[in-house]
Amino acid sequence: MNRLALGALLLVGAALSAACDEHSARNGILASTAATPQLTQSYAMPVHVTATAGASGCDNSPGPYITLNGQLALGGLGSRFTFTNNQKGTHTYSEDHKVDVTVVPAGDAITIPKQPVQGGVGGNPFIWVQLVDGADAPLTSEIYLGRCVQGLDGFAADFDLSSVATALVVADSCSNSPGPYITLGGELALKPGVKAKLIFRNNDNPVGGPHEADSTAAVSIEIVPPGQVIQFQKQPVLGGVGGNPWIYFQFLSGTGAKIGQEVLLGRCVQLNQA
Repeated sequence: MNRLALGALLLVGAALSAACDEHSARNGILASTAATPQLTQSYAMPVHVTATAGASGCDNSPGPYITLNGQLALGGLGSRFTFTNNQKGTHTYSEDHKVDVTVVPAGDAITIPKQPVQGGVGGNPFIWVQLVDGADAPLTSEIYLGRCVQGLDGFAADFDLSSVATALVVADSCSNSPGPYITLGGELALKPGVKAKLIFRNNDNPVGGPHEADSTAAVSIEIVPPGQVIQFQKQPVLGGVGGNPWIYFQFLSGTGAKIGQEVLLGRCVQLNQA
């Protein structure tokens, strides 16, 4: 074979290889040699806050003491393993087995720490609360609680909190029937944190006008430190399509909606060696 013919064959081979890679990428298939037991997904975690507010020292100068009591309820986070005896995207019959695993139960609560804070605009101000992140970016609008001597209302609000989920996947017993054992661990990092900002004004019109506020003070209570981590409880998952299936992973919201893309982890024996 002359050099020209050999060069042409090499070019054709490279083009076919690139086309196969492109086809695999379009179908969401990862190369079996690139299996990884760790996956990371950004997620806007729904949060529901409920709290009561108490006031004392309303005649104090420079201001009263306010205490919040309540919790943040997380919307939850789940995951789904799919075990199949063939890669998805092929035309071969596949026997699939899906297992859903809850990693952060819906309603898991973070308690607002009881720590009285003091206002600074006189003894009987009008008081609002607003939830903000660690960089003081608003998570909710301002919520009016009332005036100190009249007693303060409770409040409730919903917002989304930027989070990053990391899953750690370990496989074992790949020759077992009806399927291998997978151990799922990991963590959820609440990246920006959450603070309750208490706003004290000597006027009940925070937007200006004829009764424009003359004096305003704000004090923050840290509820969730930036980067606070919630660890996943390690839990085994049993596959059900034979000893060495292809394994896919998908994050789910607390309501079961898919988050991000389904990822091919590889075959069980590849994860076992990772």
